[in-house]
Amino acid sequence: MENPALILSLPTLPLFISMYLIVYLTAYFIIFRKWNHKLRPEASSCAISLAHGTPAVFLASQSILSYPNRSFDSKNTGYQNLVLDYSIAYFLMDLFHYLMFYPSDILFIGHHLATLFVFITCRYVVFHGAYAILVLLILAEVTSFCQNAWTLAGARRKDLDYAAKVYEFLSPPFYALYSVARGFAGPLFLYNMFVFYLSGAADEVIPKWIWVSWIIVVGMAISVSILWVSNLWVDLYRERKRKLGKKIR
Repeated sequence: MENPALILSLPTLPLFISMYLIVYLTAYFIIFRKWNHKLRPEASSCAISLAHGTPAVFLASQSILSYPNRSFDSKNTGYQNLVLDYSIAYFLMDLFHYLMFYPSDILFIGHHLATLFVFITCRYVVFHGAYAILVLLILAEVTSFCQNAWTLAGARRKDLDYAAKVYEFLSPPFYALYSVARGFAGPLFLYNMFVFYLSGAADEVIPKWIWVSWIIVVGMAISVSILWVSNLWVDLYRERKRKLGKKIR
């Protein structure tokens, strides 16, 4: 059982930010120190994503299952707030990474700012709705390990045969898992979430402008994700078709 008093007494957000900073610096200056200087920032971002993604899935799942009141308007538990802080710290750290190395990447910067808005308002403004936000977090991060391994392999596939083989091997299962999580499960859950909030059942604890903002932000994120993975499937099909054409010749 969780101990909310203990969890809430810890300065979790600064602690987690410090942890991600250490992971990032370790990756940049030690783990990937021999990589091309243009690839090191991206690889270091993958490192903190790995430190966040899969652990966040397990932590969020446990925080949801350990609390019997699983409703879109349920009050956040101490454990759920801990998980929200864990994710807020990650997105703050990765946002700083993009502002530092890729300030022109408006899409990712906007995505991180929007995601932080959802997490911060749930955690520090309304203190309700963590169940809904954490389920969405699980669906978003369940592909994290595979995606980061795929990204790291993709970064080196042009100069390492092994990386190219790993990238090619991971692409179909990663695209498939991502498509199911972001293209099916995500929209279905978001629809149920929207129907619940639209009924007015949560208006006393979650103001309308906040839940409407959540729906818009998540809906846009899912739409971009579907477009992204659709383009990946098209590229994969073209690449396989090109290779098949070479074999036939």
